[in-house]
Amino acid sequence: MIPPRPESAVSSSVRSAAVGTAGVAQAFKRALVSQCHPNMLFAILLPFLIALLGALLLLWLFWTPLTDWLDMQASQWQFINDADAWLVGIGLFSLKLYLVPVIAVVILLPVSGILGLAIAAIFVMPLVLRHVSAREYAGVSRQGRNATAYSVWNAIWVSCVFAAGWLLTLPFWLIPPVGVVLSVFWWAFAFSRMMRVDAIVEHASPQERRILLERHNLGFWTIGLICALLNLLPPAWIILPVYAGLVNAHYGLEALRRLRNERVIEA
Repeated sequence: MIPPRPESAVSSSVRSAAVGTAGVAQAFKRALVSQCHPNMLFAILLPFLIALLGALLLLWLFWTPLTDWLDMQASQWQFINDADAWLVGIGLFSLKLYLVPVIAVVILLPVSGILGLAIAAIFVMPLVLRHVSAREYAGVSRQGRNATAYSVWNAIWVSCVFAAGWLLTLPFWLIPPVGVVLSVFWWAFAFSRMMRVDAIVEHASPQERRILLERHNLGFWTIGLICALLNLLPPAWIILPVYAGLVNAHYGLEALRRLRNERVIEA
């Protein structure tokens, strides 16, 4: 194969990035069609049940110690004490009575959510890839190596960074707009970094994977941001782990198909 000229490589990269960004809308449309298939509707159950069981287990194990610790911490916050005393003094309600359970929920529920997303990435994504590749990307051969190990490692580090970042930024939730922005950011990070790798790891070679993740970084982040905004709507929690996987699969496999066609033309 003749290596492409430098100017040809640059123009191809720019053109592919532009097409990739425009392909986000196409990926969402294709994913919506794929989601309506019975197999994909059934696949929704696994991450949803894992997230639900995880939430119940976390509440059962950590609710009392967490709320006791938060109550002790809240007693040391002078602002909270002053506000609580003022509200009780005018006969309204105790701020601590409601603040501590809300903070506990804000801590525990995202942990169960990221667990469901990780389960979807590791166990459901292979089902998603088999479904979409057999129907729309049959010509895209599988050239990935160590896909399972790479997927598991990616799910672990993304989950750890998400959990650490979520906990470290909890104090900013006292400023309401900042709390919403941080929620969107961390879930955009989770949806983007978790699913982009699993979408292409089975089909793309290591070299192709590096090219795709670099060239279509903006597109994958756009998908993550849209999914994070949808995540603000509680009913979407049921389908988002699988639907986000479908969107990333369509986007990633289409980008891989274009990359291989581009190399054939250059040759």
